[in-house]
Amino acid sequence: MTDVHDLPMEEYRRAGLEITRGNPEVYKSLWSRREDVTLANPFGPPVRGWEEVSARLDLAAAKYRDGRDYEFENISTVVTPDLAYTVEIERIRTRVGGSDELTAIAIRATTVFRREEGTWTATAIRSPRCARRNR
Repeated sequence: MTDVHDLPMEEYRRAGLEITRGNPEVYKSLWSRREDVTLANPFGPPVRGWEEVSARLDLAAAKYRDGRDYEFENISTVVTPDLAYTVEIERIRTRVGGSDELTAIAIRATTVFRREEGTWTATAIRSPRCARRNR
């Protein structure tokens, strides 16, 4: 039986913190390498294909440093035998760009997972522009 506990959510949430510390590798380890993967994040237009997704994750990580206080609010999770998705609000404090101030960011993230050879991989993430406020 397939349920929410099968999804790699612990690793996915660790990836959310790590990317705001400048490290995209945890996110990359969770992604499918197939050419139909997509990423739509605040750092440019949507991209398709592993090479473009990987480069966009590098770009996102380069914009952040010193991430902390990562929290998430799960709005919905749906799991089928071969596809799953989550809708969450991710909240983090991080330094953005060259700023020395910690900035609070909230991202509305929809993530699609696909089972590939028995392992769940991320195949699409859509995260609209961040809402920011200084703390």
